[in-house]
Amino acid sequence: MRAPRTLTSLDEVDTGDHVCQVLGHADDVIDRSRAFVADGALHGDKVVIVGPMPRTESEFPRVVLDPAGLEGSLLAAVRREAATADRQGFRALRVLHHVAPGCCPERIEELLRSELDLEEFAADTGALVVCAYHGPDWDLPALQRIRCLHPHWLGSRPVPPAFRVFRAGKESWAVNGIVDSDGAAAFGAVLSTLLARTATVRLLCHALEFFDASGMSALADTVQLLPDRKVVLEGANDTVRLSWELSGFAIPDIPVVMAP
Repeated sequence: MRAPRTLTSLDEVDTGDHVCQVLGHADDVIDRSRAFVADGALHGDKVVIVGPMPRTESEFPRVVLDPAGLEGSLLAAVRREAATADRQGFRALRVLHHVAPGCCPERIEELLRSELDLEEFAADTGALVVCAYHGPDWDLPALQRIRCLHPHWLGSRPVPPAFRVFRAGKESWAVNGIVDSDGAAAFGAVLSTLLARTATVRLLCHALEFFDASGMSALADTVQLLPDRKVVLEGANDTVRLSWELSGFAIPDIPVVMAP
């Protein structure tokens, strides 16, 4: 199973990885991601850059996709490129997604959907995906919600929320770390996005260390807001299961199932 990990450089990106790279204000995305792009030729991968056209010419072959000019979703576009890469004999698709700034609620919801799509795409196809964000262009709560959908990140461990939600098989998602008051809002936003896609969300909680009252409230409130939806928590530890029961959430009105 894929597992969250910290990378010291983009040279360590492997097939199926979905990496969050947070840049400084003056950082150029191509300069900072040069190793990732260059390794495409080394490993026989097709390189796709999603975002504004690079300011400088690159010596590395790549396809540049402008999000504003795409026909359909970003997921549809990268799937088309992946299919073409397969026909052309490439090992995998290598995607550098330079995310343009935008912190309005509608933009954040759109990005959560897009990052879930890319996480699913990387896990299911073996693509290598790096999402680059200029940190100063984003407020911290927005960046926290986005970062928790990347099981892999570059550099030191990020500030809270200290959890990750990532693809774990065709029918499930894994939750890793701690969901507490710092991450409850982010967890609720991610869960809401998942529930909008499917009637039953299966969360593998074997590596979920702790779930405090605010995290449990976010789970209960989110699943109750959407009709005919259900969340299955599989493999939660005894502390999480007991806390859920003692807090009064284990009732029929809250469609959350604790499974072995």
